[in-house]
Amino acid sequence: MANFVRVAATSEIPPGQGKTVDVGGKQVAVFNCEGAFYAIDNICKHRGGPLGEGEVDGINVICPWHGWTYNVTSGECLDEPDCHVDKFEVRVEGDDVLVGV
Repeated sequence: MANFVRVAATSEIPPGQGKTVDVGGKQVAVFNCEGAFYAIDNICKHRGGPLGEGEVDGINVICPWHGWTYNVTSGECLDEPDCHVDKFEVRVEGDDVLVGV
């Protein structure tokens, strides 16, 4: 069972934006996709780019370094079908965004 950790207030991650947070020593990218929050590993599998700094397009994030695209709901890489990043459970309680590790 996941242990949920508060990582941000909902107001800290506007719709269409991401934020990188530390959860138990792991860098996690948290995204607000039209009011729904998702969390994936922050490190792009291509060259280690920071996904939390990427451009959000719907439910996808584009790595700012080399353009690989990931689905934030599943962690699936759209550019390399056999590639994915870890996905984490997210809960919103009141104004708090919590990520399960």
